[in-house]
Amino acid sequence: MSNQTDQTPMQMALDLARQAAEAGEVPVGAVIIKNGEIVAKAQNEMKRSGDPTTHAEMQAIRKALIELGTGRLDGCDLYVTLEPCTMCAGAIAHAKLRRVYYGAEDQKGGAVDNGVRFFASPTCHHHPEVISGIGEAEAADLLIQFFAEKRA
Repeated sequence: MSNQTDQTPMQMALDLARQAAEAGEVPVGAVIIKNGEIVAKAQNEMKRSGDPTTHAEMQAIRKALIELGTGRLDGCDLYVTLEPCTMCAGAIAHAKLRRVYYGAEDQKGGAVDNGVRFFASPTCHHHPEVISGIGEAEAADLLIQFFAEKRA
């Protein structure tokens, strides 16, 4: 684990999202914090890896589990620039993250406050606290700009 920088966890996630966009990936970044320390950080890697499961959240969860040497992320908080999808929400629940902070809503693919609302499902056995809208404008702008350039 490393000590936190002058940046907030969401600012770090936004920087990771920008790096993802520069690499041709959908601009999503994620940071996991425990007791004020950075445990893991990641960005989308689907295009580079050829693996549709390498969303930023999934990568950060995998790295955090290795870093902590546990099968769970009790007491950890996830900061991610985009509302998690169903796959990521399932992983968040199984990893037992304490809290999820996300930036932009994803009305098409989101599964926390949109879509299936996974954490509200009776089949979801762990319900992290969710705080949305942190860095929302910047996260949304990164996504809008990325897809506008793809369509141009």
